[in-house]
Amino acid sequence: MGSDDAPAGLTRPRRPWWPALATFLVAQAVLACWWAAFYPGLFSRDSVLYLSHTIAGPWVSDHSVLYDALLWLSFTHTGDLGAVTFGQTTAMAAALTFLAQSLKAVGAPRRPTTAVAMLMPLAPPVGAFTVTLWKDVPFTICAVAVAGVCARFAAARRVSGPGLAGLAALALALGLFRANGFVVVGVAVAVLALVVRTRRVRLLLAGVVAAALPLVLTNAVLPRFGIVPPSPTYVYHTAFGDVAVAFRDRPKLFGERDRALLESVAPLDRWWWGGTCSTVNTLIWREDFSWQQADARAGELLALWRRLLVEDPGLMVETRLCRGAIAWRPAGDPLLTGGTTYRLSLRPTADTYVGPGRVTDFPGRWVFSLRPLSYELYQVADPWLTGSLAPEYDWALWRGASWAYLSYLAVAAGALAGRNRYVLGVAAVVAGQQLAVLVNISAQDFRYMAAPILIGALLAPLLLGSLWRLARFTDAFDRCKRLISGKRTAP
Repeated sequence: MGSDDAPAGLTRPRRPWWPALATFLVAQAVLACWWAAFYPGLFSRDSVLYLSHTIAGPWVSDHSVLYDALLWLSFTHTGDLGAVTFGQTTAMAAALTFLAQSLKAVGAPRRPTTAVAMLMPLAPPVGAFTVTLWKDVPFTICAVAVAGVCARFAAARRVSGPGLAGLAALALALGLFRANGFVVVGVAVAVLALVVRTRRVRLLLAGVVAAALPLVLTNAVLPRFGIVPPSPTYVYHTAFGDVAVAFRDRPKLFGERDRALLESVAPLDRWWWGGTCSTVNTLIWREDFSWQQADARAGELLALWRRLLVEDPGLMVETRLCRGAIAWRPAGDPLLTGGTTYRLSLRPTADTYVGPGRVTDFPGRWVFSLRPLSYELYQVADPWLTGSLAPEYDWALWRGASWAYLSYLAVAAGALAGRNRYVLGVAAVVAGQQLAVLVNISAQDFRYMAAPILIGALLAPLLLGSLWRLARFTDAFDRCKRLISGKRTAP
């Protein structure tokens, strides 16, 4: 079919339900093994912070109030955190199944797509990541589901009302689980609006509401319930990192007043050593950097950042490109401080991340300790995970840039092979996440680009199938040309 409209008077044959159920059950079973091996879940310093403020108070919205609330509910009602990670396994299995089934409806080869969806949970970037206590996990699950909704639009060649409602709900969840979710939503909806031909106004309206509502909640609604907004340093820490890079690379741009301002927050040596473009961690997460002073003088620091942006915009752009390398570079840079990929933390207890006084302590912090439900599964999963962290696998397993590029190639080939422009929209959320990370991110963390890895892997069968269809079409076209040419020259 060459038209973007579905043919009238025809109904699509109903697909059997059992492949979807089988895919879900296999994925759930594998992810449940990861859960049992690393119960209650892998964690990091951020994971401890999610829960500590909800127990000790006051509640803050530095991370995700929604995810913090899920941890709080699990801790207060079950005494542990395993309910959250098990819920993540079920949601991830459902999202992978939904995207796989949606891509089959677009034209992806059925058996290879099913096989990929079933095998993916075996890979540590899917299995181990899913059972980690990070807000990035539900964020990634929602992004995968968004791609599935867009694939449904492509299969129907139109934006349906129920699909638009589902897309709006998932887009809202993206903003509730990550602070930069509104950027992802904005870019994804803009891409979709360029692709689709139906309900564009409603699509844009849904995107605006979904992007704006989390910001309104954080800054206007939640404070009325005693939930403190993010501190200025948390909000602007990437700008402070830009200032550190400029201080290290362009010291002549800083006068005496500028140096006095920096020194009121941290020693000048800290600003120099923290001036690596790959990460802000060497600046803001050091004991001699005063968050209290940075909060108090945030306005002055931002004014300095804006002045530097005007005086040397090239340096600021280079710094953001360097820090956002996880979004566009297929490989890390081990020669840069913080230039390698951070994957997962593999420590047995919270105290190995945070000692007394480092974060607000609370009774029951012991829940952040590794307690496998099956030691046999742990003995299998731990070396499998550890082996995957070897540097030679980093570009393929843990960095999302290559998978983002594969996603674009897959949807382009799929759109061309099926003569269906709506297929391009499947990668809209990938573009949104790639641009959001490129513009504003703090370090080279794999989790920031986890969704493109998962979506790209499931798009691989569509790419291969589409290329095969295009090759067959080209061959048939050439044969027709030769046949027609032969008839014209025959006596």
